[in-house]
Amino acid sequence: MDAVGPSPEKITSLQNPRVKRLVKLRERRERDEAGLFLVEGYREVRRALEKQVRLQELYYAPDWFLGGNEPALLDQARQAGAQLFELSRDAFAKCSYRDRPDGLLAVAPQWRKQLADLALGPRPFLLVVESIEKPGNLGTILRSADAAGVDGVIVCDAVTDLFNPNVVRSSTGVLFSVPVVVADSAAVHAFLRERRIRIVATTPDTPDLYTGADLRGPLAIVMGSEQYGLSAFWLRESDQRVRIPMAGQADSLNVAMATIITLFEAVRQRSGDPPSR
Repeated sequence: MDAVGPSPEKITSLQNPRVKRLVKLRERRERDEAGLFLVEGYREVRRALEKQVRLQELYYAPDWFLGGNEPALLDQARQAGAQLFELSRDAFAKCSYRDRPDGLLAVAPQWRKQLADLALGPRPFLLVVESIEKPGNLGTILRSADAAGVDGVIVCDAVTDLFNPNVVRSSTGVLFSVPVVVADSAAVHAFLRERRIRIVATTPDTPDLYTGADLRGPLAIVMGSEQYGLSAFWLRESDQRVRIPMAGQADSLNVAMATIITLFEAVRQRSGDPPSR
């Protein structure tokens, strides 16, 4: 493949140390010890490169390619400093964590943002999520937050690793574009109060509907975990509690779905009249 420059090392053995290392990076302890994580998929790798994420290594398997755009992406990664390795079909299948691989798997360094790193304007729009348990939900929440144009996502009292491969996958690479901070609830609450950002907590145990809340000014929408919802801390410390009406037998929605609904009600309100003060 001329587009990737000099021929990369080709790996065919399933026992190759690099293959074994990629498999190990699926585990959180291995990722944290190495300070690395996996980025799999054409769209995810492309978005990482677009946001100038420094890919250390990029593994590819032409037998798994789905289209004709991969060579250009490989060349872009090489020019950005990534070391390229070609894998056989079987070697890539062993490393891949997807049911349907597309032949691209990168290794990137982890990063850590602080609350002070969030760039906030005069009317901040933040999403706070507490103790989200499922990587797929966290990834979908990041994707939804990106679509809603939030200024940042704050993950409180994290249960799921932000760099879990399924977070990267379900976010479709949006992890690289949305500012995300991991912090404990007390620090986040102090941060919001210091900046006079209104806290709206979601819970089924309130008479107030989310459509009746004023979501236009400086705002932090707070969502709770899948199993337990929001903790007593956030329910106590919020400025308002809101709920999504449920007409059927189910008493709540999936947290990712509830986040989408609440965020886009805020988007609707914020795109109209100026915020109240």
